Amino acid sequence: MRRVVVTGIGMINALGNDKETSFENIVNGKTGIGEITHFDTKDHSVKIAGEVKDFDPKEVMNPRDVKKADRFIQLGFKSAKEAMLDADFGEDIDYTKFGISSASGIGGLINIEKNSVIAEIKAPRKISPFFIPSALVNMLGGFISIEHGLRGPNLSSVTACAAGTHAISEATKTIMLGGAERMLVVAAEAAICSVGIGGFASMKALSTRNDEPEKASRPFDSDRDGFIMGEGSASLVLEDYEVAKSRGAKIYGEIIGFGESGDANHITSPVTDGPYRAMKSAFEMAERVTGDKVKVDYVNAHGTSTPANDKNETEAMKLLFGGKENTPPVSSTKGQTGHCLGAAGGIEAVVSLLAMRDGVIPPTINYENPDKDCDLDYVPNKKREAELEIVMSNSFGFGGTNGVVIFKKVK
Repeated sequence: MRRVVVTGIGMINALGNDKETSFENIVNGKTGIGEITHFDTKDHSVKIAGEVKDFDPKEVMNPRDVKKADRFIQLGFKSAKEAMLDADFGEDIDYTKFGISSASGIGGLINIEKNSVIAEIKAPRKISPFFIPSALVNMLGGFISIEHGLRGPNLSSVTACAAGTHAISEATKTIMLGGAERMLVVAAEAAICSVGIGGFASMKALSTRNDEPEKASRPFDSDRDGFIMGEGSASLVLEDYEVAKSRGAKIYGEIIGFGESGDANHITSPVTDGPYRAMKSAFEMAERVTGDKVKVDYVNAHGTSTPANDKNETEAMKLLFGGKENTPPVSSTKGQTGHCLGAAGGIEAVVSLLAMRDGVIPPTINYENPDKDCDLDYVPNKKREAELEIVMSNSFGFGGTNGVVIFKKVK
C-alpha cells in the first residue's frame, strides 16, 4: 500500500483564526471559553462555550455565497484555504486525482433551528431556498471541492465526535488503495445555538460552571462536571508520499496507523472496550506499516471533561500500553478549545502534528484535583518540552463510534 503523509494544515477555533496563533495559545494553556454571545442565554442553564471570535466569512468566501452556507461550512472554508496555501502546490496538479473527505457531527444546526422557527411562526413558504444546501453535512465537502476544483472522491463522515478522525481514516484509505493521489480533509462544526446548547444541557452532558468559564472544562480532574461546547474547523492535506516527495513538499508527518471500532453498548454512555480496540487496531496497523515495534511518545486524548469518558479512556490506555507505568504522557486540549464535536478529531490531529513538529506537549489545563480513576501523566497545566517521534490522537462519539489515528515524524 502507498504511504500517506500530511503536507498542509489549517485550523480555526476559539483560540485563534489560524493554525499558528491557536496552537501557540493552546500550548501556553490559554482558554477560549467564555460567555456565549451567539444567542440570548437568558432561559438556558448553560451560558458558556468556546466561540470563534472576529471571523468574517466574506474574507474567505464569495460574499454572494455566504448566505448559502451555514457557519460550519464557512469555518471549513477558512481552515481549508489555510491548509491548501500551506501545502504550497504549483500549477502542475492533477485535480481529478485530488479528492476531499469532510466531516461534521451535526452539520447546519444553526440553519435548521432558524428555518424550523420560520416554518412554525411564519409559514413553510418563507423557508430559505438555501436552507437544505446550507444544512447538509456533505455540503461542507461540496462547497469546498468547488472552491478548489477538487474532482477526485468526495466523501463525508457523520459520526458524532469521532467524525474528524474518521474523515482522516477515509482519506488515508483512499490514497493507500490508489483511489486518489491527494485528499483534503476538512472537519468543521458550529452548533453553538439555542437548540444545540439546550439539547446537550438536557442530557446533563455540559458543565454548568457558568461563573468560572475559564475553569469549566477540566479533563481528568475529579471536579469535572461535563464538557464545554466549542466550534471551529481543521483541515489537512494528505498526499501519497512519493508524490509529495517528488515535488519537494514540506511533510508534517506520516499516517502510519488508524483504528475504528463500535461499542455496541449504549447510544450515549461510553465503555472501555470500544476505545481500547480502536487504539489497539491503530497500534497494530502502525507496526505492520513500519515493520517494527512502535513506541508512542504522546497521546492527545479525547478527554472531554465528562465523568464517564475520562475514566474509561484512562482505563483503555492502561490496557493498551500495559499499565500506568508504561503509558506515555497524555493531555486533552479541550480545556482550551472546548469540545468541537465533529471538528474535534481534525483540530486535535493538527495539534498533535504541530506538537510533534515543535517538540512540545500541550498541557491539560484546570487539572487541580487528582481523581483516583484517572491516574496517568496528564501533563498538568504547563506545556512540556519533549522529543516526539510518534503521536496518537483519540476520538470517541455518541452511538459508540470510535476513531484513532497515529502519526510518525518523517526524517
